[in-house]
Amino acid sequence: MTEKIRIAVIGSGHLGRFHARLIEANTDFQLVGVVDPDRDARNALAQELHVAGFDTYQPLLDNIDAAVIATPTEYHHRIGMELLLAGKHLLVEKPLAGNVSESDALVKCAAVGDRILQVGHIERFNPAFLAVRNKIEHPKFIEACRFSGYSFRSTDIGVVLDLMIHDVDIILSMVHARPIRVEAIGACVIGPQEDIANARIVFEDGCIANLSASRVSYDVVRKMQIWCPDSFIAVDYSDTTVRVAHPSEALLRGDCDVQKLSLAEKQQAKQRFFDDWISVENITAESCNALDNELRDFAEAIKTGSSPRVPGSAGRDAVAVCEQILASLARHAWDGQSHGDVGSQSTQEPDTIPVAPFGMIAPMPHRRAG
Repeated sequence: MTEKIRIAVIGSGHLGRFHARLIEANTDFQLVGVVDPDRDARNALAQELHVAGFDTYQPLLDNIDAAVIATPTEYHHRIGMELLLAGKHLLVEKPLAGNVSESDALVKCAAVGDRILQVGHIERFNPAFLAVRNKIEHPKFIEACRFSGYSFRSTDIGVVLDLMIHDVDIILSMVHARPIRVEAIGACVIGPQEDIANARIVFEDGCIANLSASRVSYDVVRKMQIWCPDSFIAVDYSDTTVRVAHPSEALLRGDCDVQKLSLAEKQQAKQRFFDDWISVENITAESCNALDNELRDFAEAIKTGSSPRVPGSAGRDAVAVCEQILASLARHAWDGQSHGDVGSQSTQEPDTIPVAPFGMIAPMPHRRAG
C-alpha cells in the first residue's frame, strides 16, 4: 500500500483525541472521521481537525482501510469483530478486550482475514524501555510499581486491566516462559472494580514478578526494577531514565570475601563500593512521542504486512494473565481462613470477578472480569 491509509478514530474521549490529532498530522494517514455517540464530544474534535463526525461507525465502513478503537473496554470486542469482518486493520487501545475469550476471537478473526491487529500497549514505545530492552537477559526477579491519582476514566474496568496490564505486557515481553502460579490481593476504594492491587507471578523458568498498582494514589509512580544473573536494571517510565548496575568480575568470581577484610579495607570498600565492586551506568533516554511512534508502527505494519511491535496475540496474553490475577484476587482469604471472608462471593472463575470493597468485606454483584 503506497497511498494514504484511510482511517477513523472510534471514541473521542481522552485517548481518542490524542490519536486523532496525531493521525491528522501523520502523512501516512488520511483521517476520514471521528466517531462517538456523544454529540458534543465528537463535534468538538471534528471541528478542531476539520473532519466529519459520526455517531456510529457503520457509515464509514466503505470509506476506510483502518480504525483506532479508543472506546470503553466493554465495546472493544463487538466493534472490533465487526470492523475485522469488514476487512479493516485495527489498533485497539489496551486492554484488547475484557476477557480472554473475547480477545481470542479478535486475534483469530484478524488472522483469518489477514488483517493487522495491534494493541495500544504504549509502554513498549517508551524511550526508557527501548534504551534498556536489549540489556535484559534472563530476568529472575522483577518488581513493578504503577500508581496514579483517580482519573475518572476507564471506570468500566478495574486497576488490573487499567494500569497493571502495562507492566504485565512489558514483563511478558521479557520473560519467555509460562506463568504457572499467580497470587493477588486487591481492594475497592471508589468501586465497584478494584482500585488497588498487588500480584505475584511465578514463571516456569523460575522468574518471579511482583506488581503493585493503584489509581487512588497521592503520587504518580511508573517504575520497574529487573534483576538479571549479571545485572540490575531500574527503569523510570515517567522521567525516561534508566540505571544499570553490573557486579565486578572479581565479585562474579566470588573473589571478594567480606569476612576477610580489615576494618580499614571495609571503610575503603564502603567509599568505593560503586567504583570497585559494582559499576553503575546512568542512561537518560532521548525524549519522544510514544503514541506517535505507536501509530507509525501501525502504519508500517499495514503498508508492509510486517507484524506490529504489539500484535493482537501479545495483547491477548496480557489479558489472560490479568484474568488470572483477577481470579486470584477474588479468591483471596482476607482472614487467612478457608471459612472466612474472601475477596468475592463468586463461584465462577475467572469470568465473574467481583472484589471486596475497601474497609469491609461484603457480598457484591457479579461482574465480568475487569
